[in-house]
Formats: sequence, structure tokens, C-alpha cells
Amino acid sequence: MTKPPRGVRVRRAVCRALLVVGGVVTLICVLLPLACWRDDMAIERNMGQAVAQVEAVTFNRTVVRYATPDGRVIIPQQGVLYPSGLNAGDNVRVEYDRANPELTRVAGRTAVLSLLPVGTFLVVVWIVIAGVVTVLRRFGTQV
Repeated sequence: MTKPPRGVRVRRAVCRALLVVGGVVTLICVLLPLACWRDDMAIERNMGQAVAQVEAVTFNRTVVRYATPDGRVIIPQQGVLYPSGLNAGDNVRVEYDRANPELTRVAGRTAVLSLLPVGTFLVVVWIVIAGVVTVLRRFGTQV
């Protein structure tokens, strides 16, 4: 049996690599909402509530400051979960895990909010991968 030409082997390798990358991205996109759900469960098991002031809103986090009933002032290092629509200076109700006040979310928001952006991202990734693989396969048959 003869080896296929080098160009065909390269296209096959690229297709396989893209499918592996798609698989890894899919795994991460499945784990992300599960992690959000786990955080929600931790908050709900030992929930504290407070009114927080939004200190800063940046691309990767929204910083809030709130006081617990025992007088401690908490500023979660990773920011607040599910912060969409918040602006610096806003006051917002938050729910937090009393055992770990660093774990804080905007009151009434849950992991369900992570499904749309993650799902949309995943669909776009697979559309791009499918398009590139299709083009590579068609190009390979014209050689």
C-alpha cells in the first residue's frame, strides 16, 4: 500500500488536531456550568445575604464590598458571580456562603445564566471547526 501524498497527510493531521481542540473546548464548556452550579450549591447550603456596593467593573471581574452581620467588610478577590448589568456605584443585593464569604453572587441569579453564553460560544466554535474541516476535505479531494 502506498503512502498518501504529504499534502493529504498534513490536511488529515490538521483536521484531527482541530477535532481534538474542539473536544477539549467542549469539555471545558461542560465543566464551567457545573462549576457554577457547585458554587451555587455551596452558597445555598449556608447562605448569608447583604447589600453590596459595586466598587469597580472590569472585563474580567466586578468588585463589590459588603459587610457581614458580624461587622466584617468583605471584598471578594475574584469578584461577584453573575455580575451582568452592574455599574460602579450601584447597590445590589448579594448572597454569599457564610463559611466562605469570598464566594458571592448577585441575589436571585444562578448558574442557569452561564448556559447561554457558554452554549453560544460552543456552537460558534463547532461551526468554525466544521467549516475548516469541510474546506480541508474538499480541497484534499481536488488534488
